[in-house]
Amino acid sequence: MVEHRMIETNGIRLHIAEQGSGPLVVLLHGFPESWRSWQHQFGPLADAGFRVVAPDQRGYGSSDHPEDVDAYTILHLVGDVVGLVRALGEETAYVVGHDWGAPVAWHTALLRPDLVRGVAGLSVPPPFRGTRPPLAAMEERYGGRFYWNYFNRPGVADAEFGGDTRTALRKFVYWASGDAPGAGEGRQPLVDPERGWLAAMPEPDTMPDWFTEDDVDALTESFAGGFTGALNWYRNLDRNWELTAAWQGAVVTPPALYVYGDRDIVPAFPGTPELIARLPELMPNLRSRPLALPGCGHWTQQERPEEVNTALIEFLTSLA
Repeated sequence: MVEHRMIETNGIRLHIAEQGSGPLVVLLHGFPESWRSWQHQFGPLADAGFRVVAPDQRGYGSSDHPEDVDAYTILHLVGDVVGLVRALGEETAYVVGHDWGAPVAWHTALLRPDLVRGVAGLSVPPPFRGTRPPLAAMEERYGGRFYWNYFNRPGVADAEFGGDTRTALRKFVYWASGDAPGAGEGRQPLVDPERGWLAAMPEPDTMPDWFTEDDVDALTESFAGGFTGALNWYRNLDRNWELTAAWQGAVVTPPALYVYGDRDIVPAFPGTPELIARLPELMPNLRSRPLALPGCGHWTQQERPEEVNTALIEFLTSLA
């Protein structure tokens, strides 16, 4: 049974969900999600002998939402994971992340390999720091229409997503899923600066079976405090590039697993297909070739829970 409580760490309070006993596995959600994006992983991982903990990360759900944009750098996010592991009475953990949670997991393994027994990323591949600030690079490439640049405009996406939160989330989840028309065709997430992003997304008559209206309700409730905290993660992309200069050329050394959907928009980002193809040579401890899930869109562990659970349990038990 999943239990809930608050943990104080790194100067903030985090809401966590937890189940099971054994080696600690920390599950990190992405945007726009919550701990509940891992609901299909708790039981299987706990039954496999692991202590499973999924926080609402800072700026999300019932956890604290610091007001300062600068409070959402990658160093703060990694610090939250490190502090959480310590607050739970553990010295080491397996760290698994999806979407934005994946860069946090990868960077935790990069910056604190002593703490990470193994790392897995879903959707977003391991970080290899580019030669230019990412927001500036995408601004130039797409004339400011890439969604990172749109999210970087103070208050704009906050208002669009917060205007009708339930409709926004229904549209966004469906649009990025493997069930949406055009998924997997190499499209880029470009935003009309006048109309916004949601206007171009169809509202589905019914949600996919893997994401029910009850799931929509729960996710909507988790954003009762608005989207600004979550969007502040994107507003630190260039700052993160500056802060991680010392790790230019460094690679993730703990045992690693990477899983993605072949209809996911993220692995089609510029340069990402080439990166994924080279991961076996770039990652010294990648335990298997990148696992592509046929027909799966962006919401990896929710769209394909059985395949993800099988891959995670096989990976984790091989290291336990």
